[in-house]
Amino acid sequence: QVQLVESGGGLVQPGGSLTLSCQASRNFVSIFAMGWFRQAPGKQRELVARSFSMSPSNYADSVKGRFTISRDNHNNTIYLQMNSLKPEDTAVYYCNAIYMGENYWGQGTQVTVSS
Repeated sequence: QVQLVESGGGLVQPGGSLTLSCQASRNFVSIFAMGWFRQAPGKQRELVARSFSMSPSNYADSVKGRFTISRDNHNNTIYLQMNSLKPEDTAVYYCNAIYMGENYWGQGTQVTVSS
């Protein structure tokens, strides 16, 4: 199993920035992929960004050029740097890990973009 602990959500004004963090309980070497999803009220959960151990990261079209996913292999932590935030980025953001063919999820962290 993999436990995921997220932090970094909050309230930010449009155009602002936030950084989310997610620490995994297992070494990244054994995890196929780590990523971020989000779910807005009344909408399905959607992929935001994903980082693979051996392949380039990928991003949702809606966040390309604004969000950056990165990883700290020493601390088993991934980050989501979010810039130029828009009201439509408001959602609960979930950290995700794919380990041994199974999906694991963090508890979620609220991001609210509002003036």
